[in-house]
Amino acid sequence: MSKLSHINSRGEASMVDVTDKAVSQRTAWAEGYIRMSAHTLQMISAGEHAKGDVFAVARIAGIQAAKQTASLIPLCHPLMLSKVQLDFELEPKHSRVRVIAMCKLAGQTGVEMEALTAVSVAALTLFDMCKAVDPAMVIEGIRVLEKHGGKTGHWQAGELA
Repeated sequence: MSKLSHINSRGEASMVDVTDKAVSQRTAWAEGYIRMSAHTLQMISAGEHAKGDVFAVARIAGIQAAKQTASLIPLCHPLMLSKVQLDFELEPKHSRVRVIAMCKLAGQTGVEMEALTAVSVAALTLFDMCKAVDPAMVIEGIRVLEKHGGKTGHWQAGELA
């Protein structure tokens, strides 16, 4: 089993030194879901929510969050992201919205945390904007889907049971 990279030889929290790592193109995708009532899903998909376009606000929030990951998550490196993309897929059959984030850069460390943060904050923003109508919403299933670049190359998540 690999040792934890953010723990030094004395067992203390430590930021990983990436000074000698090669710069490479790195991309990561993450997803998450927000379950809600069928009424809420229909309302936001039709653009009938009193607060307006909740997806536009959540998209901006997710992009901003990705850019602030190092300020939110201890030991994350501040990164110069070259691309952050947020997409929303309506899944009426499951009464939910799928949130997908892609983060990209040329750098010395991966962007998985930025993609996860973007998804998390976009879902939280949807919750915040819709909570007066549907306080029982559930955010779930946040995970990394895929990554490219770096020493480990390509990695893809398996199917969930």
